[in-house]
Amino acid sequence: MIVENIKQVEENIKQACEKVGRNPEEVTLIAVSKTKPYTAIEEALPSGILDYGENKVQELCDKFDILPKNIRWHMIGHLQRNKVKYLVGKVQLIHSVDSLRLAEQIEKANVLIEVNMAQEESKFGITSQETEELIREIAKLPHVRIQGLMTIAPFTDNPETNRVYFKNMKKLSVDINNKNIDNVSMNVLSMGMTGDYQVAVEEGATMVRVGTGIFGERNYNI
Repeated sequence: MIVENIKQVEENIKQACEKVGRNPEEVTLIAVSKTKPYTAIEEALPSGILDYGENKVQELCDKFDILPKNIRWHMIGHLQRNKVKYLVGKVQLIHSVDSLRLAEQIEKANVLIEVNMAQEESKFGITSQETEELIREIAKLPHVRIQGLMTIAPFTDNPETNRVYFKNMKKLSVDINNKNIDNVSMNVLSMGMTGDYQVAVEEGATMVRVGTGIFGERNYNI
């Protein structure tokens, strides 16, 4: 079932790309495996997907120790400064950097700046107005490489309501890229989840983070 779900998500991404004249190869599918057992990832691996997202450091580290070393791990959850050291050498990309103090704790890693585009009080991330200033500060750190931006759009039953946030994220990405800041790339735009990833792709996402649409509903009581 998991492999079939991945094929369906990939087909949806392809259709979204075709709709706006994009190459599907520009979009990386991250299978969000948080709260799921490592056996669910083993079940997904025959699909060819190697990018997996976790939002807790301990869970990522536990799965890293068990699963094949060619898996590309993405830290997509809020990251506490005292937990950063455990990720050294394990993650492909940290999606959730939202402060200079956090960036200063990170040893040699590729990162995304998390923007709270919808300005939801319940979400982490900085405002779009603060983004350029933070990027300029983090860009001075020799050990951190900014690869782009990430956002978590509001949960909604109608993905069209999030289009404006994705559109504004793309605009922000382009604006920052045009500033030609040293040590900063805007190649990655991580946005879109199970409920709205097709709209995110239409608006320029280069990474989408799909969990429930691949692994099914989560049980947070485990």
